[in-house]
Amino acid sequence: MIHRGIEIPAFEFVVVAAQRTAQLMRGCVPRVVPHSKPEVTAQLEVAAGKVRALPRETDGAGERRSER
Repeated sequence: MIHRGIEIPAFEFVVVAAQRTAQLMRGCVPRVVPHSKPEVTAQLEVAAGKVRALPRETDGAGERRSER
C-alpha cells in the first residue's frame, strides 16, 4: 500500500498518478526507483512529491476560466 500523506487530497493523488502512469507507459524516465508496474511507480512518484498537478488557471476572482 502506498501512503500518500496529508498534503495531497485523495482525488488529486489518483488523477495525477493516472496521468503519470500514462507518461511512464509512453516511455518517460521514472523519477524514483522503478517498480515492475508503471502504476506503482507513478504512485510512488506522487507520494514522494516528485510529480505534482499543474495549478489551475483562474480568472482572478478564484473562478476557473471556461474555454470558449
